[in-house]
Amino acid sequence: MPEASRAPARWRGCWATPLVGLAGGGLASLIGWPLPWIIGPLLAVIAARCSGWLIGELPGGRPTGQWLVASGIGLHFTEEVMSQLLAHFAVVLAGACATLLLSLIGIALLRRAGVDRATAFFASMPGGASEMVNLAGRHEAQIARVAAAHSLRLLLVVLLIPALFTWSLPPITPPPPAAMDWAWLALLLPAGALLALLWKRLGQPNPWMLGPLTVCAVASVSFDLQLGLPPGAGQLGQWLIGCALGCHFDRAFFRSAPAFLARILLFTLLAMLGAGLLAGALGWLAGQPSTSLALGMMPGGITELCLTAEALQLSVALVTALQVLRLFLVMFLAEPLFRLWQRRRPLPRLDRDQA
Repeated sequence: MPEASRAPARWRGCWATPLVGLAGGGLASLIGWPLPWIIGPLLAVIAARCSGWLIGELPGGRPTGQWLVASGIGLHFTEEVMSQLLAHFAVVLAGACATLLLSLIGIALLRRAGVDRATAFFASMPGGASEMVNLAGRHEAQIARVAAAHSLRLLLVVLLIPALFTWSLPPITPPPPAAMDWAWLALLLPAGALLALLWKRLGQPNPWMLGPLTVCAVASVSFDLQLGLPPGAGQLGQWLIGCALGCHFDRAFFRSAPAFLARILLFTLLAMLGAGLLAGALGWLAGQPSTSLALGMMPGGITELCLTAEALQLSVALVTALQVLRLFLVMFLAEPLFRLWQRRRPLPRLDRDQA
């Protein structure tokens, strides 16, 4: 097909995605599903793609959604919240490290199934999907399987965690919306986008989440702003993220390596259970709210888990701190730990005899 005729088809498919997502978000809102403007579009787009209508991702949709959502999350940080986080940093560090240990479950399950070391290791790391795919390529892992593992885990977290936490906790009355200051927002939102672009240029992880979050959190703590985003801005960001996430899935994805995906499913469910149990124990020992700890220790999905904390009036800052700290621990420790594991690999019998 000539390029001139292919371009309009791609354009129509691209612009159909937000419309499908809008329908899904509206339906999820009507039935009262948790986080309707991220889960509704996600499921609607997956349903469309699995039916054979391969609608595509809106260019720039997910970064824009993350920029809006991360800015709102950053504004939750106040001087009082930051002082509490610093006072309990040992709990945050322990929670982040504990969730790293849960990756051993996935590594063991995949290795018992005959999956090679590199694929099992990088597919089981909790977070940093694109970075783990890059590291997997450098260590001759099966990149497609690593990407599939992280995509499936994110899908399960988005679908299960908000619903489980929402329906297991007593109903809450949402607080009044935070005040808005257009002068501050006109400064902070572009500054967050600029930092995200710089972060991306430097090759740092998750730039469109961490850049705006950092700018808004620092300004909010420094000037005690007590601000919020305009009404509907958070829902707009969720809608864009949900549409983008749905475009990672189609019939071919779910048909590829079903046994491997089944083990990733089992690992994710066990990791969720383990995170909940560890959070309960850590919260009891440290005298901290175990619900917020459990949400922060769940395997992956910074944006979605922080949104869940916001919707349930839990400690958004604590959840954010746990997720961000774990992301950086994974980024800095994953490759050195894998190389250490490789050096401890037993030599073949012939090599041992020659040695």
